Amino acid sequence: MTAPVPTPASPADWEAAGVRLEVEGELAVVTLCQPKRRNAQSPAMWRALTAIGRELPGAVRVVLLRAEGVSFSAGLDRAMFTPEGIPGEPNFLALAGSSDQELDAAIAGYQDAFSWWRRPDVITIAAVQGHAVGAGFQLALACDLRVCAEDVQFAMRETSLGLVPDLTGTKPLTELVGYSRALEICATGRWVYGKEAAELGLANLVVPAAELEAAARDLAAALLAAPRNAVIETKALLQGAADRSYQEQIAAERAAQARRLRDLAGIGD
Repeated sequence: MTAPVPTPASPADWEAAGVRLEVEGELAVVTLCQPKRRNAQSPAMWRALTAIGRELPGAVRVVLLRAEGVSFSAGLDRAMFTPEGIPGEPNFLALAGSSDQELDAAIAGYQDAFSWWRRPDVITIAAVQGHAVGAGFQLALACDLRVCAEDVQFAMRETSLGLVPDLTGTKPLTELVGYSRALEICATGRWVYGKEAAELGLANLVVPAAELEAAARDLAAALLAAPRNAVIETKALLQGAADRSYQEQIAAERAAQARRLRDLAGIGD
């Protein structure tokens, strides 16, 4: 059995793993900060991202995910594919040789770094430039919204490597572009550039690279301008819409609006 690796406990540990957190009142900025490695991802980075999600102050309403350097994230650290692996981490051969329960738990732990971005109490924005490949693409997809530079290059390369996208990216990708296009993007591993990303709905906004940070912060400011509880209720309505019938959705709208009216009027349940 592979011994569990401890979760990074402090901001210094997070930064050593390639992630930095800065809290600016109701806005949290999460930065991938290993530009010389094109922000290649590792289990240590994923544990840091998971820890950041758990440690976000309750006052945070919007989380902006950005990356230093020319690439958002070039994907998984390829050392995971080698016999040597990453020091202190199980490589893919070790993972494949573990029990069913251990393997499932390991992958579930990796997914934790990606799943919290859709939680109901925050809106998350990815500011994406350059390469967003594999795990990088899925991290961008984990966010509610994506602002992209014109030089963005998305690709889902897992299938080309004999694997599948397993870091929570298949559902949002399918919801955004539809089954047929998602299958084509994943099975071919081809590049999706800025213009097509906007046309397909992968990008909410595409801007020149020099304007990426400002555009993402402008979007964050617009989201923060609306009352928090109204945004939370609206997000919940939209997130659940695909799983509800028309009649169920309009009933959910009525219930949400009743809560909002009573809240605004200061009338408790």
